[in-house]
Amino acid sequence: MAAAQGRLSDNRKDGMGEDEGPGDGTAPPAFRTAVEALRTARPRPQIEIEPTRAPQRLAPYAYALEATVVDGDEDLADGRLVLLHDPAGHDAWQGSFRLVTLVRAELEPEMAADPLLPEVCWSWLTGALSGRGLAYGEPSGTVTRASSHYFGGLSERQATSQIEIRASWTPREGSGGVPDTAGHLMSWCDLLTQIGGVPPAGPGDASVVTLPQRRGPQSR
Repeated sequence: MAAAQGRLSDNRKDGMGEDEGPGDGTAPPAFRTAVEALRTARPRPQIEIEPTRAPQRLAPYAYALEATVVDGDEDLADGRLVLLHDPAGHDAWQGSFRLVTLVRAELEPEMAADPLLPEVCWSWLTGALSGRGLAYGEPSGTVTRASSHYFGGLSERQATSQIEIRASWTPREGSGGVPDTAGHLMSWCDLLTQIGGVPPAGPGDASVVTLPQRRGPQSR
C-alpha cells in the first residue's frame, strides 16, 4: 500500500538531532531512554521499520518511526508512530509523554461499507494496548474510511477503499518517569499487522478479528 499512496515522510534516517528539541544533545535523560527503547525494539519479521522526520511544533522533543507490513514484495499496511515529550507536562495529555499515530490500509469496497468497521478498528487499538498489559490514558482519535470511484478515461479502474486510523494516547510513566515505549511500539505493531490482515504471531485471543486478505496487496 505504501507504494500506491506514497511514503508517510521524506525518509530522513536521522530520527533525532534537530527534530528532538532545541539545541544539540540537550534532550532530557527520560526522553533519551524512551527513544533508545524504541530504537532497540525488535518487531516481527513482517514489519519493516525505520526512523523518520519528527514534527517540530507539537512538543519540545519528538521522535518518529514509520513502518510497513510486508508480504514478500507486497505492502499490506503502513503507519507512523510519533513520541512527544514535554518535560513540563501537558494538561491535555495528563502527563509529559504522548504517542501519536497514523495507520492505514486498503480494503475491499464492500468491507468499507460495513457500519461497524470504525468501532472494530478503534477496538483493535485499545485491544492491542491492553493485550500487552500497558497502562495508558486520555486516548483520542478518528477512524476514517474513504472510497474512490473512477469515471471517463479512468472508468476501467476498479473502485478502491481505504481505512485510516489517527490516534493519540498518554503512556503511563514508570521508573524514572520513563514510559514503556518498547511495549507501546510492539502493541502498535500488533495494530499494524491486524489492519493489514496478518494473523497473530502467537495463539492470541480467538475473539480478535483481523481484516481478511484484500483484493491483492499493492506492489512495492
